[in-house]
Amino acid sequence: MRIVFAGSPITAVPTLDALVAAGHEIAAVVTRPDAPVGRRRVLTPSPVAAAAEERGLAVVRAARLDAAATEQILATRPELGVIVAFGGLVREPLLSGPDHGWINLHFSALPAWRGASPVQHSIVHRSGAGATVFQLVPELDAGPVWSRRERPLTGEETTGDLLDELARSGADDVVSVVAAIARGERPTDQTGEPSFAPKLGVDDARVDWRLPSEDVVAHIRGMTPEPGAHTTVGGVRLKVTAVGDAPADAPSLAVGAMTAVGRNVLVGTGSTPVRLVRVQPAGKKDMDAADWWRGLTTVEGLIAS
Repeated sequence: MRIVFAGSPITAVPTLDALVAAGHEIAAVVTRPDAPVGRRRVLTPSPVAAAAEERGLAVVRAARLDAAATEQILATRPELGVIVAFGGLVREPLLSGPDHGWINLHFSALPAWRGASPVQHSIVHRSGAGATVFQLVPELDAGPVWSRRERPLTGEETTGDLLDELARSGADDVVSVVAAIARGERPTDQTGEPSFAPKLGVDDARVDWRLPSEDVVAHIRGMTPEPGAHTTVGGVRLKVTAVGDAPADAPSLAVGAMTAVGRNVLVGTGSTPVRLVRVQPAGKKDMDAADWWRGLTTVEGLIAS
């Protein structure tokens, strides 16, 4: 099938690769414009743009799918549009431009967690996770379903871990759906009450130590790696990149109070303490929490807030 593919982050690359490997003709790859990255603000292509150019595919860079981008895309005469984490809305006349419209790989078991941050919300709320391939319609993530997989959470995943996994398995789902479309099959309507996953920012990622420990742990894992769980210790921002359960004999701590027992750095919550495993101080690299603790000039009375 002649396909136009739209996506930007690394999680979209497995689907692009799978479509190429399956023998489909990629008419064009639509992705975000190059953006400045790092301290030196080096202009860098999106992961999808880099992958497409490496494979010799035509690339359309567009911040949004406006009239100019629509004209470029429809000029390639695609039979089907496939979108994975592009980050922009597909509106008419682009929506119905390809012969078979557009399908979208979404990283939740729809109708759960419609929106921009489904994996983060799945982990934070300790609900089931999954991936769905659905037919794109004007309403947000509400189109009929081609394939849907559910994936129970173990409680150990971060958003980064789960996204990597779902990106790989979802790529296979997309290839299967394209084959089903070619056979003339039809999707089925979504059923059930939807929940919503709005985009999360830095403020959403601040740790609330007043919550019970299980909610604190789920929040930190859900915000890792993006937008990045963080707290303030001694007036300095501290990113928390890995966390775990405290030892069974951990002392009782007030909310936010910090101490170390051996190499276990503990923080008090609304219930039992949690253990900091990895942290990243402002302006420094990610490090073992025990090493960070040993490097502090004073540890008396420290409070995470």
